[in-house]
Amino acid sequence: MTTGTERPPRRALPVLVPILVLVALWWLLTSVLASGHVVLSGFAPQRAVPALYEAAVHGQLFPDTAASLWRLFLGLAIAAACGVPLGLLIGLVPAVERATRPLFHFLRMISPLSWAPVAIALFGIGHRPVYFLVAVAAVWPIMLNTAAGVQAIDPGFLLVARSLGATPAERLRTIVLPGVRMPLLTGLRLALGTAWIVIVPAEMLGVDSGLGYAILNARDQLAFDRLMAVILWIGLLGYLMDSCFRTLLSSGTRSPSENRPAARKSARAGRSEPAGRSEPAGRHATPPTGRPSSSAT
Repeated sequence: MTTGTERPPRRALPVLVPILVLVALWWLLTSVLASGHVVLSGFAPQRAVPALYEAAVHGQLFPDTAASLWRLFLGLAIAAACGVPLGLLIGLVPAVERATRPLFHFLRMISPLSWAPVAIALFGIGHRPVYFLVAVAAVWPIMLNTAAGVQAIDPGFLLVARSLGATPAERLRTIVLPGVRMPLLTGLRLALGTAWIVIVPAEMLGVDSGLGYAILNARDQLAFDRLMAVILWIGLLGYLMDSCFRTLLSSGTRSPSENRPAARKSARAGRSEPAGRSEPAGRHATPPTGRPSSSAT
């Protein structure tokens, strides 16, 4: 019989084994097979992990992280401000969806980084090209998932609301927006992953802060251990942000089995309540013998 204290290690074991295998392969490649290579040996875990600690304590890791996160979330906000209204319009108006489908699917297949020369020509060197590239990368998942969420709403709900005299704004507020909440969160999660990939090379276009600039600076200084440390930090931050979105999605999509105890409790209350109300009427009911009771005469 297993105790409760034995369950967490068993649950963590399937997660830890692949990580340990990956770290072992990483160490084997950089410290054993390529021990004499100047570049590859600098990426070894026994050098990258202390470099990460040094950058966090005495370096610019946290200021660069704050700069990258600010650009990331501002670009996501711009993408959401453009993608959500477009997705609602495409989902609510079939003619707009048919007219814009080829154009939008053509544009979304263009790599966001290919817009970098255009962004520099339009906005110059600085923060604004980074905002533009992040927004271009993130707008398509938000728009397409919002449109798919609108199209998945039962049309009967909109018809009932219209028959009850609800205005278009009321139908949008009470039916459409609640119905697209989960698809919109899914789109934001996909947009976050795409934008996080794009922001690192985008910060190599002339800004003097951010994680992409930190990688470029470490490369120019031939500090390969610090370069690997920033790469590890980027992966860890991306995992944590994606975990937050997974938590939001799981909290918003509860399975029916989680509500079974409450349903059973309400069902028992529903069965006991009619029995209590029918007790007084039983004094006036016909006995099993079929003869009227004395109280009814």
